[in-house]
Amino acid sequence: MTEAASNFLRTIIDNDLKEGKHETIVTRFPPEPNGFLHIGHAKAICINFGLAQEFQGQTNLRFDDTNPEKEEQAYVDAIKEDVEWLGFKWAGNVKYTSDYFDTLYEWALHLIKTGKAYVCDLNAEQIREYRGSLTEPGKDSPFRERSVDENLALFEQMKNGEFDEGTCSLRAKIDMASPNVNLRDPIIYRIRKVAHHQTGDKWCIYPSYDFAHGQGDAIEGVTHSLCSLEFEDHRPLYNWFIENLPVPHKPRQIEFARLNLNYTVTSKRKLKKLVDENIVDGWDDPRMPTVSGMRRRGVTPRAIRNFIDASGISRAVGTVVDLGMLEAAIRDDLNENAPRAMAVLKPLKVVLTNLPKGHEEVMTQPVHPQKPELGEREIPFSNEVYIDVEDFNEDNTLSRKKFKRLVPGDYVRLRGAYIIKAESFSKDEDGNVTEIQASVVEGSVGENVEGVKPRGVIQWVSVKHAVPAIVRVYDRLFNHETPDKGDNDFMEHINPNSLEVLEGCFVEPSLKGAKPEQSFQFEREGYFVVDRYDSTPERLEFNKTIGLRDVWERKA
Repeated sequence: MTEAASNFLRTIIDNDLKEGKHETIVTRFPPEPNGFLHIGHAKAICINFGLAQEFQGQTNLRFDDTNPEKEEQAYVDAIKEDVEWLGFKWAGNVKYTSDYFDTLYEWALHLIKTGKAYVCDLNAEQIREYRGSLTEPGKDSPFRERSVDENLALFEQMKNGEFDEGTCSLRAKIDMASPNVNLRDPIIYRIRKVAHHQTGDKWCIYPSYDFAHGQGDAIEGVTHSLCSLEFEDHRPLYNWFIENLPVPHKPRQIEFARLNLNYTVTSKRKLKKLVDENIVDGWDDPRMPTVSGMRRRGVTPRAIRNFIDASGISRAVGTVVDLGMLEAAIRDDLNENAPRAMAVLKPLKVVLTNLPKGHEEVMTQPVHPQKPELGEREIPFSNEVYIDVEDFNEDNTLSRKKFKRLVPGDYVRLRGAYIIKAESFSKDEDGNVTEIQASVVEGSVGENVEGVKPRGVIQWVSVKHAVPAIVRVYDRLFNHETPDKGDNDFMEHINPNSLEVLEGCFVEPSLKGAKPEQSFQFEREGYFVVDRYDSTPERLEFNKTIGLRDVWERKA
């Protein structure tokens, strides 16, 4: 978070400190470990950790692990890694809602003893029927007036596993006629006979999110419980529990607008479907909007934080941010920081006939054209080079304006090297061009030559020194602006061209020692990153992060 940015959350916190409501700020990030974090979570992370840092406070990382059926330790590990990768550090040890199960159970007993909770034998469908609707009040459960002693005994039996799942639940006794349906006797404990990844088989009843969340905040001394706007209607219930339980602190819940991106799906349930049905290659597939997916694609933490800052914080409902804004932040960051390199993704051999066989010399180019302090890189040159197949067209009648690359009988400059002229070319029996015979213009390295005007500049790699590589070219996963809006089936809007795997690519030899997660600008191609898992020194594999220009804007 930049100090220059202004938003209503910062104003609230600043005023609370000035008025002496708090000595220090404590926020929290409370993900449920039932999937990987996505770009929307990244916004919540940047807000909670960023504001706490700005006001010299602290942020707790607390896993909301109240639903063991859908939770896994692998998700816990991935979330911790993502938070740290984004550049943040939580206060103290990682916390879990399950750390507080004993206290939450005692507080449930407190509600029963004060006549504010009861064991209800209605099943889930009946509870929905009794709850009413947005226009009609609910009606009381027939079990609502059970005595305190009966409720205590029944709740004990629930805890001891004497009832089957779904046969009963513990509900708060609030107001079945409330216009806010969240206050219509919400469930605070359910029976779930499932082992828990933290507590094992100790419990067969688990607290609801609404019951556990605010109490976890209170136990930890959270001052500002910052969450997205879908929890605004839950705030009265959050406050009701805080007011009716012997909590040590009274946190304040404040909501902000969640991050909505077009061309993107962020529902964890839908993202899991993409994984389960093998539409993508796991949660960290570079096409996924997950933090780990973006990381594998070569997006940097700095780019994500810059994007979150630029997108702002508000309470405006339904605001959709253009995915192009995120892509621009990624592009700007990599343009500033990525070293340059040459790569040929679809190679076509060029034999330079006026250079002797075995000819070699070394060309130099800057590591980064705007950062001379990074120095230069040496690039071997020989009498045979690869260019990209798309940089040659056998039709020499094409105008220079229409085709700025190589055609028979005309000139093009090899970046940082000679101007060459295509003299002839060879084809295979299918009519594909297999080799170009060309000549170099003497004295043209880094120099213009009178009477010789190249059509353009193209990248190249020396055949003798080329380093083989596999390149995965990624594009947006969805080709619809709102893939899951309304009645849209998001699975019908998968972009069939979201991945192209190119084998037989070549990169310049300076990349031979490239490390996993190291990014480069492949000149004239875009930004690419060394894959963090599959790439090895013997078998380089790159993922395309983003192109040099926004082609989707032109599609629209």
